[in-house]
Amino acid sequence: MAGLGQGDVAPEFELPRDGGGSISLAALRGKPIVLFFYPKDDTKACTEEAISFSALAKEFQEAGIALVGISPDSAKSHDRFTQKHGLTVALGADEDKAAANAYGVWVEKSMYGRKYIGVERTTFLIDRQGVISRVWEKVKVPGHADEVLAAAKTL
Repeated sequence: MAGLGQGDVAPEFELPRDGGGSISLAALRGKPIVLFFYPKDDTKACTEEAISFSALAKEFQEAGIALVGISPDSAKSHDRFTQKHGLTVALGADEDKAAANAYGVWVEKSMYGRKYIGVERTTFLIDRQGVISRVWEKVKVPGHADEVLAAAKTL
């Protein structure tokens, strides 16, 4: 499935989340939303990304922007990840990869010549009406959270 782009309607999802309960796109509607898909809890780049978004979580909140990380890890894994690194962003557990598939980020990847299926690190900026405003594909972590915050503040 091809990834989603600017102007596409963001697919609905409801996922278990860290700390219990669930998180859904419908519950966040009415405010800008940043969804960042990442491959795996507690790996180097994913940890750096989650920490950098957490460092700016207060600024996102003050600007009225919802911030959600999604990976195929379980809610229990997210709890450990959050506690270990002091994360302050909501983390959705997409264990069946339904959200990753809906957003087109569950793709064939290659590392050291080996092909496998996994999450392509991608961030979506969704406007108040649920339409994708911007997509960052194959994200490089340094400076990414700052760039997303700046873009989100323009909505």
